[in-house]
Amino acid sequence: MNRKLIAAATAAVTAAGLAAAVALTTSATAAGTTDPAMLAAMARDLNISPEQARERLDAEKVAGQTDATLKSQLGSAYAGSWLDGTGRTLTVAVTDPALTNAVRSRGAVATTARHSASALDSAKTRLDAKATTAPGAVPGWYVDVRTNKVTVLARSGGEAQARAWAAEAGLPGDIVAVEASTENPRPLIDIIGGNAYTIPGGGRCSIGFAVEGGFVTAGHCGSAGGRTSNPGGTIQGSSFPGNDYAWVRADAGNTPRGLVNRYPGTVPVAGSQEAPVGASVCRSGSTTGWHCGTIQQKNASVTYAEGTITGLTRTNACAEPGDSGGSWLTGDQAQGVTSGGSGDCRSGGTIYFQPVTEILQAYGLRLVTSGSPTTQPTTTTTTPPGGGGTWAAYTNYASGAEVTYDGTSYRALQSHTSLPGWEPPNTPALWQQL
Repeated sequence: MNRKLIAAATAAVTAAGLAAAVALTTSATAAGTTDPAMLAAMARDLNISPEQARERLDAEKVAGQTDATLKSQLGSAYAGSWLDGTGRTLTVAVTDPALTNAVRSRGAVATTARHSASALDSAKTRLDAKATTAPGAVPGWYVDVRTNKVTVLARSGGEAQARAWAAEAGLPGDIVAVEASTENPRPLIDIIGGNAYTIPGGGRCSIGFAVEGGFVTAGHCGSAGGRTSNPGGTIQGSSFPGNDYAWVRADAGNTPRGLVNRYPGTVPVAGSQEAPVGASVCRSGSTTGWHCGTIQQKNASVTYAEGTITGLTRTNACAEPGDSGGSWLTGDQAQGVTSGGSGDCRSGGTIYFQPVTEILQAYGLRLVTSGSPTTQPTTTTTTPPGGGGTWAAYTNYASGAEVTYDGTSYRALQSHTSLPGWEPPNTPALWQQL
């Protein structure tokens, strides 16, 4: 490590070191959001109290800012970062022991690692380039900053094949770890998550985040040039496989807003600051509602039947088919859109999302944010199975509920909260005509 770099990094962090140390070990004063429903969902899924959830969001916001500063100042010596299980302690790895004091001066825990973050990413890029030759027993691979290795997942009996494939890609053995996996990732498509829209061909996906002129979503939901409806628009760009993102230019009359559906109610989107590994993350999806978990790894690759997707973020938040394209947030900061994964919300699972910052950069888009948080729930009613009267928007329909619409009777196929545009004739995935 260049001595000038060490000196510059140390000097840059020393002045703010004490304040940063306090900020990382006590509750910050400005929470990203204190929305009660979001805190309740975090409390439920992370097994903490709502107050602990609020404190965690405060600490994670500070940690994200600290991590971004250190990443810039440490340069090639930066080897990744992660939060502990409480979301309060940020660890930053460096390849040069002389820079550990610089990390500690920012209030973070310092550790040394053999491989830099750029070296790990470079090694994974070699695997991405060999994605088409990956053994069938390998469902994915990712950079694991905690172990300072590139982890290759392997189904039972495929460990040797996974190691051989990594070696063929030119990765040295000391940078590779093979981990047993039961994952069977697939794109979650054809129903809804977040606010629904109809994709080309009549299927359904969900809006990720509003951008100026339209919205971003998953790439597997449609190809460039395709038309969407409810809201109507044209897919301006789509990348899948390889990536899993797309953006839709909405027709005139549709108004993008910096909000995410919480089912019921909304939460604001204030920006897109990337959260560290270990941070909490919440996902919106109409199939399974609002669920939370933590970020497990970044820069992950998964192989679907359609091909390999790279650069995803791996989480333990659950999702099911129908949540595809939906929104992921840490506090009020947009993180990404649902790609796919394994498992369900009954037994748990592993779900991946496409980072939103990459989508914005790829297409030169600007995220629509909410200057004034709108967190009050939309007024809704709940309808039990067996009865429902005339269909109405903003109503919680249980599976089996029966309604009439334009003189025709329908039965709900799954529990959901209705929205304008989701009339029974338009949503065969939600309603069965009787």
